[in-house]
Amino acid sequence: MKKPLCVRMLLVACALPLSLQGSVLAQQGAPEAPAVRNSSLPPVSQEMLASAVRDGVPLLLAMQEPLAEGEGPKVQWAYEGVYRVQRQIPVGYRVGGSAIVALALAHAPGLAEDAPRREAIARAVGYICGEGKNHPLMSAAEYDAGYDVRGWGYIEAVALLSRLKTLGAVPEGMGDVVDAALRDYVAALLAIEMPETGGWNYARPAGRDVKAAPSSFMTARALQALFEARAAGETVPADVIERGLDFLETTRTTAGSVVYSGSSTPRSDLRSGDATPGAVGRMCSVEATLLLGGRGSVIHARGAVDAFINHWQWLEARRQKSGTHVPPYGVAPYYFMFAHFYAAQCVELLPEVERGEYRRRINALLFSVREENGSWNDRVFERSAAYGTAMAISAIMQPALTRSGYTKLIEAPAVIEVPATP
Repeated sequence: MKKPLCVRMLLVACALPLSLQGSVLAQQGAPEAPAVRNSSLPPVSQEMLASAVRDGVPLLLAMQEPLAEGEGPKVQWAYEGVYRVQRQIPVGYRVGGSAIVALALAHAPGLAEDAPRREAIARAVGYICGEGKNHPLMSAAEYDAGYDVRGWGYIEAVALLSRLKTLGAVPEGMGDVVDAALRDYVAALLAIEMPETGGWNYARPAGRDVKAAPSSFMTARALQALFEARAAGETVPADVIERGLDFLETTRTTAGSVVYSGSSTPRSDLRSGDATPGAVGRMCSVEATLLLGGRGSVIHARGAVDAFINHWQWLEARRQKSGTHVPPYGVAPYYFMFAHFYAAQCVELLPEVERGEYRRRINALLFSVREENGSWNDRVFERSAAYGTAMAISAIMQPALTRSGYTKLIEAPAVIEVPATP
C-alpha cells in the first residue's frame, strides 16, 4: 500500500544528515529549482586541477592594474561590484581584491622560480602596506558610515600578510614594512568589532556605538584572518575570538541553515522558513570557522557541504547576472565563488575517508563554469575575473591549505604543491 505523502517525506528526511532534515521538510511547496547547467558533469583529473592552477597564474599577472587608469605601476587587482564611493571602486575593495589575488599567487607552486610573479606580489604588498593602508577612507579612527567595506580590506590584508610570513614568502626587503602594516590592519579589524555582540558587519546603522547585528559570513572570514595572524605571531585578544565564535554558534536555524546577520530565533526561523538555497556559502564558512576555532561539529559541516551540492543550481542561476539579493532566496552573484571556496575548505575538515568524493563533486561543479580562456568570474564586470580566478585557485588548493587548527600554519612548507585527488 502506498504511504501518504507526509509519511514518504518524513522517511526521506530521516535518511538525510540531521542538519538537512528540516531543510527537506520545510521546502514542500518551495519554488521550482532552476535546471542544472550540466546534468552529467565529467570528472576533473589531477592533471586538470594542476593545469588550472598553473594556467591561472599568467592570467592573474596580466590582470594587475595601476591605481590610475593607464598610469603608473601595476599594483592592484581591484574587486569590482555595484557599490561605489564618490563614483569610484572603494579602497576597501582595492586592498581586499589585491590581497586575495596576491595570496592565490603566493600559494601556487613554483613561486621561487617565477620572478614576474614575485615582483607582482611585491608591488601589491607595497600598495597594501602603503598607499592603500594610509588612504583616508581606510582609517578606522572614525567609523560612522552605514554601508562600509573597509572591513573587507582589513580582513584580506591580515590574511595575506600573515600567510606570507608563515610561508616565509614576504617580498625581499619588506619584512619591517609587512610587520608594521600587519599590526595596523589587525588593530583596525579589532577596532571595528561590533560593540554590543562581537563579530563584524559591513552593513550597519550609522555611528560607531549603535546597536547592530554582526554578519555571519563576515564574522567567519574575519575570525579566520585573525587565526592566521595569531599563527604568524601577532597578539590577538582571546576574548575577541571567543565572542566571534559564540556569535557564530547562534546563527544556525532550526532547518540547519545560517542566517545572514544577527542570531537565529524561533520567530525569525518561522518568518523566513527555510532559506537554505541562498545560505549555502555562509553555512560552509560558518561551519569551517567553528571547527577551525575548536567548536562546531562534523555533522554540521557535512550538512553544509551537502547543502552546497544539493542547492548549487540556485547559485549558478544568479552567476554573472545583474542585481544583488534576488528572490526567492536572496542569492547574489558574488556568493558564487565565495561559496565554492568555503565548500572546498569545509570538505578538508571532514573525516579523511569522505574527502575524495566531495572533492570530486565540488571540482566538477567548479570546472563546469570555467571560462574558455581558463578564468572564472561570477560577476558581470570583466575586472572581477581576477577575484574569481584567484578564489578558484584557492578552492582547488584547499587540500594543501586547510589545517585542523591554525597553530600548524607556522610549520607550513615554503612551497605548496597541488595535492593529489583520490
